[in-house]
Amino acid sequence: MKRQFKAAITQEGEWFIAQCLEVDVVSQGESEEEALANLGDALQLYFQDPVATVDSRIRTIEVDVGAP
Repeated sequence: MKRQFKAAITQEGEWFIAQCLEVDVVSQGESEEEALANLGDALQLYFQDPVATVDSRIRTIEVDVGAP
C-alpha cells in the first residue's frame, strides 16, 4: 500500500535534512533529492513489522513524569 507524507526540508551546513511531518522520522542527504530518498527508505523501515532476533522479557515500570 502506498501512502503520501509531507516532509520539511532544511539545510544545516552542507547537509539537507528531511523531516516527515506526520511521523517522527528524519533523514539527511547531500542534496534535497537524496535527503528525500533517504527519508523514503527510513519510512519504509519504520513501518515494517518488528522481527525479534533475541527472546526478550516484557516488563512494566512506573515513572513520575509530571512537575513536582
